Amino acid sequence: MKLTSHDWKVLQLPLVVLGIVVLAVLLLLGYTGKQKDLAMQAMQAQQNQLQQAHNRFQTSGDEKDAIIKYMPPYLDLVRKGFIGEERRIEWIDDLRTINQQYKLFGITYSIGAQETYKPPFNVAMGSFVLHRSPMKIETPLLHEGDLLTIVNALTSQHRAPFTLRDCVMTRTGMVAKNKFAPNLNASCDIDWLTVTEPPRDGGHP
Repeated sequence: MKLTSHDWKVLQLPLVVLGIVVLAVLLLLGYTGKQKDLAMQAMQAQQNQLQQAHNRFQTSGDEKDAIIKYMPPYLDLVRKGFIGEERRIEWIDDLRTINQQYKLFGITYSIGAQETYKPPFNVAMGSFVLHRSPMKIETPLLHEGDLLTIVNALTSQHRAPFTLRDCVMTRTGMVAKNKFAPNLNASCDIDWLTVTEPPRDGGHP
């Protein structure tokens, strides 16, 4: 069928309307697709936030359980002086008490400056820093067992831990007329160990 010029004039308006409708449908489809993509992105973001909230909740529960489990032994270490500032006065008082309690011949001491300590064995310190406070003690002894008495007594005081780094015993070289007079001199180097947290933001621990 061949269309005449009159037929084209009659179809001109419907064709224009059809073109407009097709264009509007294409634009609508594009807008709908874009909105769908935005909705999917928003839903994914909400799911991510929900997962993060769930993870934080789970982590907070784990942290709470860890605090409940480890807080008592942590506080016990703080009480003993292993965690926190060094307690020189308590160490000196312990030596005086031991000397009086076991009727020794006197204990002299000197304490050096506290310093960062790296033990000869591997230890995971985490965010904490290990320190040592070197102490030298000298004391006359009636016999070798008195030195063990001093060391065991220091241990029983439940203070910060210490290591006996070096100990030398020498005879006095004198023949004692009194069997209760000292026969030996002991000189020992002790390292008192304490743990502190590192400074935060350049401030104090």
